[in-house]
Amino acid sequence: MFDSEAFLKQLTQRPGVYQMLGSEGEILYVGKAKNLKARVSSYFRASGLTTKTMALVAKIADIQVTVTSTEVDALLLEHNLIKEHKPPYNILLKDDKSYPYIFLSTQDTYPRLAFHRGSKRKKGQYFGPYPSSGAVRESLHFLQKTFRVRQCEDAYFRNRSRPCLQHQIGRCTGPCVPGFVTEEEYAEQVESTRLFLQGKSQELMAKLADDMEACAERLEFEKAAVLRDQLGHIQQVQSSQGIEGVRGDLDIIACATRHGKACVHVLFVREGRVIGSRSYYPGLAIDDTEASTLSAFVLQYYLANERPVPQEVIVSNELDEVQALNELLTQRAKVKVSVKHRVREARARWLQLAVQTADTNLMAHLEAKETTRARLVALQKAAQLGALPERIECFDISHSSGAQTVASCVVFGVDGAKKSDYRKFNIEGITGGDDYAAMQQALERRFKRLKNGEGVKPDVLLIDGGKGQVSQAIGVLKTLQIEDIVVIGVAKGTTRKAGFETLINGATGKEWQLQSDDPALHLIQYIRDESHRFAITGHRARRAKQHQSALESIPGVGAKRRRDLLRHFGSAQGVKGANIEELIKVPGINRALAEQIVEHLQAGRE
Repeated sequence: MFDSEAFLKQLTQRPGVYQMLGSEGEILYVGKAKNLKARVSSYFRASGLTTKTMALVAKIADIQVTVTSTEVDALLLEHNLIKEHKPPYNILLKDDKSYPYIFLSTQDTYPRLAFHRGSKRKKGQYFGPYPSSGAVRESLHFLQKTFRVRQCEDAYFRNRSRPCLQHQIGRCTGPCVPGFVTEEEYAEQVESTRLFLQGKSQELMAKLADDMEACAERLEFEKAAVLRDQLGHIQQVQSSQGIEGVRGDLDIIACATRHGKACVHVLFVREGRVIGSRSYYPGLAIDDTEASTLSAFVLQYYLANERPVPQEVIVSNELDEVQALNELLTQRAKVKVSVKHRVREARARWLQLAVQTADTNLMAHLEAKETTRARLVALQKAAQLGALPERIECFDISHSSGAQTVASCVVFGVDGAKKSDYRKFNIEGITGGDDYAAMQQALERRFKRLKNGEGVKPDVLLIDGGKGQVSQAIGVLKTLQIEDIVVIGVAKGTTRKAGFETLINGATGKEWQLQSDDPALHLIQYIRDESHRFAITGHRARRAKQHQSALESIPGVGAKRRRDLLRHFGSAQGVKGANIEELIKVPGINRALAEQIVEHLQAGRE
């Protein structure tokens, strides 16, 4: 048992980081402190501890401390330790996905706008980041209607001989066809687009108003009408989203906690315009106050994923280590960053909106979890299970005429989908179209790992299929001597419509149906549909990779020529459909090589 009294006697009062270890040396919790002795002592007081804190203290076998020179160093060290070890009692923000941007290809004669995510390798201008792909697409849609800058792929653009549908419906100026728009006119639309994306709406509106008056004086009324419409669109956006007098970029972050759960809502404001928002549901740490949750969230949010830090971060609660956070974020952003709690006017209204949204979304999140639990209870009753199922796995098969077969395994628990546990299996060595063999191979690969001590055993195994597929599952489990897993088949009914599925008990072979409004059936349908979606996604990815591999195996076609082919034809499938005359139009492809490409690709289809 850990001797806290002896440990605390010799503990320093300097700033630093402490790591609480379990009986096997595993890190349970990492914390920081201005005063290590005062902070660590608070865990061992006689009263006033939360249930979660008491559970942690009961597991402590040792505490290790690292003394730092400043509180900023302690913050940074704490962040790095949490990121590396992922302790179970710390807040862990699961958000490794890179944020999307809008890309403007400024090096082209006729630049294009595009959605971009990932490394910024292309030469051009990047605007963002945006909170979600939906926010990017909404902005691209607005710009397409307003300024009509092209958004088509370069390969598509180069091969046009007449304007496409986008030009015909007034959403592109048609630069792909000579005579539709001059370089100067197109450049003006690009400049307006750039000003809008930079948040310089006031400057843009003044420019459009001046140009509109100039066109009217020259009696160019059609151009003036276009500029009038553009001005109206910008004014409408400003009136609905922007607030006059607010400059710069800022993030508003609000936290709500209830019943052991938390919701952190981030509102993104760029140049006085709300461009989107996003909610996160981090697990609560042992210090489950809104302020401590916010503090841990802000640190991980800006440092763990290396996202851009705005000059102003507004939070819903006063943070203890705000000065240290300011210094750390300033170092990260290389410009002065200010974390604020007390704000007025427009910022206060945005903060109130973020707080209300966090509270509303948390309630919805909790209700959704209650709905999931109610459905699990209904499934327990319908399948006559001895206990509430805590882990359900569902398998499905997808292929195209027997080729590129992929099996999916999706996982659901008491909190809903556990996407980190999803798995895909590329099926090999079977007769094309043999779904029974495909299911057997996927199940053997999954449960051999379980037999070897890898992974977690499910309580319920759903199989998307009839008795044949279910028998494969039963056979695999018997061969591997794995017991206590309930197998249920989900077969389409005679009408093959949702709500009429036939369920099959793997142990008895008994078939039964549930009422269409039964919560248990709704859960089964949801899990089945998710496994189907995941299998199709895996199959399409495998098929696309095969097309790519076909190009990689062509003699005389290296990485550069392969890239040129894909740029010219837009896809590997486009290359496969090209004839010799079309291939020799690609730079670096002569007739002899074109004949070799066609011969190789045709042989691959046979």
